[in-house]
Amino acid sequence: MFYTLDILGTMAFAISGTLTAINKRFDPFGVFIISFVTAVGGGTLRDVLIGRTPVSWMQDLNYVYAIIGATIFTILIRKRIDYLSTSLFLFDTIGLGIFTIIGTEIGIQQNLHPIISVALGVISATFGGVIRDILCNEIPIIFHKEIYASACIVGAITFLVLSNYNITININYVITSLIVITIRLIAVKFKLSLPTFIENK
Repeated sequence: MFYTLDILGTMAFAISGTLTAINKRFDPFGVFIISFVTAVGGGTLRDVLIGRTPVSWMQDLNYVYAIIGATIFTILIRKRIDYLSTSLFLFDTIGLGIFTIIGTEIGIQQNLHPIISVALGVISATFGGVIRDILCNEIPIIFHKEIYASACIVGAITFLVLSNYNITININYVITSLIVITIRLIAVKFKLSLPTFIENK
């Protein structure tokens, strides 16, 4: 299930990147580039940080095929998507939930400290979106007051806690991924946010 979730997360982020690029009116090459970096950006940075090279997508072309397929599929159905921003948010949130757990699990497999494992989960989930937003000339969501990385941290910590109990790993994957997704959905639905610093003049 770990591998399946990784592929699904890759596809979800690829769709998110494709929708963003379409919204920015990029050409087909630009759309594919944004789709690709959104899908593998966080995982690539994670693998480089822990010295796992070549990075995962270079060793398994199924990731590349998944990105290409998701990109083409999204381009073909783009005219049927009535609420582009809603679809973008949905797939970005799904990818966020899945990749948080993937990154955290890899940290555990590498026998890293729990705090570092949580950090890897957050990096895996968010940095593809950071690269996407920077290339699209947007301020990355992670730097906004929206609850984004915070949801990843809660999910990663929950995953670590549940891993210490006699819970099937597949159930742990599902529960913690849904926690991240649910927190993000609730935060946006009810416009919950973290406080910001306001400089007094």
